[in-house]
Amino acid sequence: MKSHLGMKPHLGMRVAYAALIAATTLLGAGAASAEIKAKIGHAMPDSHPQAAAMNKFAELVGTYTNGDVKVQTYSGALLGSDEKQLQAVQAGTQEFYIGTLAPLSTRVKEVQIWDLPFMFQNTKEVYAVLDGPSSKKIFEKIEPTGLVGLTWSGMGFRNLSNSRHAVTKLEDVSGLKLRVMANPVALDTWKTIGANATPMPFSEVFPALEVKAIDGQENPLLHMYANKMQEVQKYISLTNHVYTPVALVASKKFWDKLTPADQDGIRKAAVEAGLLQRKLLDEGDREVIGKFKEAGVEVDAVPPEQLARIQDQVKPVVAKFKDQIGGEFVDGFYAEIAKARAGN
Repeated sequence: MKSHLGMKPHLGMRVAYAALIAATTLLGAGAASAEIKAKIGHAMPDSHPQAAAMNKFAELVGTYTNGDVKVQTYSGALLGSDEKQLQAVQAGTQEFYIGTLAPLSTRVKEVQIWDLPFMFQNTKEVYAVLDGPSSKKIFEKIEPTGLVGLTWSGMGFRNLSNSRHAVTKLEDVSGLKLRVMANPVALDTWKTIGANATPMPFSEVFPALEVKAIDGQENPLLHMYANKMQEVQKYISLTNHVYTPVALVASKKFWDKLTPADQDGIRKAAVEAGLLQRKLLDEGDREVIGKFKEAGVEVDAVPPEQLARIQDQVKPVVAKFKDQIGGEFVDGFYAEIAKARAGN
């Protein structure tokens, strides 16, 4: 009897312990498979190739993380301006962002390299640099600001539009009131060429053009078309003066919580989506000139000799900002361009 009574609590404890282990295992499995939700935002409308590429990014993240991470895309600046979104990603309240890094240029001076005019002759040179050591160095520089660089993609060569007259030579720019990017390189460049350069948020550009508070603006062709510049601009000049890249970045606070496997999956998704964006942009650039012409916009090439005159005019701007950005970094950047140009 004594022995029998002694066994009862022992069996009860074993049963309770087994139940506890089973429950813990189930809870652990549930936690391990819990879906991580993330947001990615950008400024482009749904009709822009970037929107298609970021939808693909969201899909690929789900695939490559085996469903661990689910990304929701927000286009058309629904999450705020580029600057606000970058701040949100730095703070960890937004997980991903794709767009310009220009708002970081005061803290990471190397970002300004992309504002120097007339560096590239074609997208082959651009993509070589986007995938090269200088662009990786910029990602290293932004990490202390709370960002993890995943990939670089394109937004296209910037070109000039206006409502007053065709621009095919240096003198045609004189006196045009142009909205330009709110950075010192762009402002100095256009003032040196002779324009009345005016910085303003892009969200204000269309209404300002509509009421003729400004004459024109400069942006990539697809960006112009997606934002209906053909409705308020009569002339486009194919200047290709600056190439605007975009960076896909993650919040470091968010990134550091992910498993290495999920980080690898997200990087893979980012690279593939970035390459898709480049492809769609290249295809779109070839088609959009015809769309502008159909909408009644005059599209003019700028003769090489006139582009050379404009390039000579802005050489002092390049020299001035080379020192500010860092001579060694700028020289390395130009060396990458030269290598791509030579076909090596």
